[in-house]
Amino acid sequence: MRKVYNKILSISGNVISVEAEGIAYEELAEITSWRGKSLAQVIKLEGNMVYLQVFAGSRGISTDDEIRFLGHPMQVSFSDDMLGRIFNGSGEPRDGGPPLTENVIEIAGPPVNPAKRIVPKRMIRTNIPMIDVFNSLVASQKLPIFSISGEPYNELLARIAMQAEVDMIILGGMGLKFDQYMFFRNILEEGGALGRSIFFIHTADEPVVESLMVPDLALAVAEKFALQGKEVLCLLTDMTNFADALKEIAITMEQVPSNRGYPGDLYSQLASRYEKAVDFEGSGAITTLAVTTMPGDDVTHPVPDNTGYITEGQFYLKNGRIEPFGSLSRLKQQVNDDTRSDHRAIMDGMIRLYALYKETEEKRAMGFRMSSWDQKLLKYGGRFEAGMMDLSVKISLEDALDRGWEILAECFTPEETGLRTELIREYWPVDLDAAEEESAEESADDQAEAEETAVEETTEADTETTDEVTKLDG
Repeated sequence: MRKVYNKILSISGNVISVEAEGIAYEELAEITSWRGKSLAQVIKLEGNMVYLQVFAGSRGISTDDEIRFLGHPMQVSFSDDMLGRIFNGSGEPRDGGPPLTENVIEIAGPPVNPAKRIVPKRMIRTNIPMIDVFNSLVASQKLPIFSISGEPYNELLARIAMQAEVDMIILGGMGLKFDQYMFFRNILEEGGALGRSIFFIHTADEPVVESLMVPDLALAVAEKFALQGKEVLCLLTDMTNFADALKEIAITMEQVPSNRGYPGDLYSQLASRYEKAVDFEGSGAITTLAVTTMPGDDVTHPVPDNTGYITEGQFYLKNGRIEPFGSLSRLKQQVNDDTRSDHRAIMDGMIRLYALYKETEEKRAMGFRMSSWDQKLLKYGGRFEAGMMDLSVKISLEDALDRGWEILAECFTPEETGLRTELIREYWPVDLDAAEEESAEESADDQAEAEETAVEETTEADTETTDEVTKLDG
């Protein structure tokens, strides 16, 4: 039987302390106050001194309130009944549905044994060209979406949730505005994807410490479904809010701050969540996409800086688009050789030409005269941004590759693309034989015209010479 304590020694922010024996780290406790019951978790032990963070906040708690330790860490119910449901940062329903109490599992367990992992080799199609073609998403990959505030990163996550070819979606929201939460709910419900989704949502008006549980809840449930053979895509937004909650607790606990006030274990805290992404041998997989907002568009900020050392690439969201240069999927080589023979060629060739387009744009901005090649690059850049980079474009990988060839054919000759001849022969959207005949005819006409012009110029020159001789003789 667990002991009950009713003497709180201190209350500091959302952290309370009590003297107790036989208590374990991360153990849960139930606090009863005049406001009702709320959960708290052990975050520090010093001898018999126990420090707990109160999920609902310490407002209304007095020093003589009752604390009952539950003897286990944070748990969440796991079953198929969770599909289509929405829960808060404590794992309790926030959709008005009945609570789930059966088949309870612990959260925040250790990452999967590396011996049980297999090499990622399955592509997750999203029907977004900038992902599927240029930075393919691979099952069990962990990728952040680096963005600044104001960019449509939640809209991008919602589109991925709607279009990704996976068995189920688990969304973890931290510090969301209420309208952002309703946006996710409405867009997935209208698109028919809510029935394969599970939400763990913490909104900005709720105690900030509750956001700390959201990634652990989402990933614990994802792991159980993956072990049942499901392809699970875990979407987290925003990990910077998660890190800020860690910083708030560290400051309350008077820990020695690290870079910009964040706790010294920020890297470990982030890594323990990202490393949950795994492809189980003989079973399913967990793939993690997590938004990381960059204050002031500063990639050296501690949160994106530490994240970059953990993950397998990143997507940069800028000006409403996924930037082709800063974005990188380090595992794309595992899958894009098995899609279509022209995948890698289109991926490399179009980005190379787009880089030349950006250089040409700079030249034009500085007032340089544009050559015919520059004009082709400018035309290509506009077509590429509208047809491939626009996030509203929804087409399959094969259609995106075909569109890539169409854009190239609209702007360049086959020789100007720099692509291999055998691929041009197979995929060029224009009949090359007819194009070559037409080009040869045009060349022949141009040559005949040039020869005729040369003959006329020679005749005129001879006539002028004859006239001059006649004048001299006269």
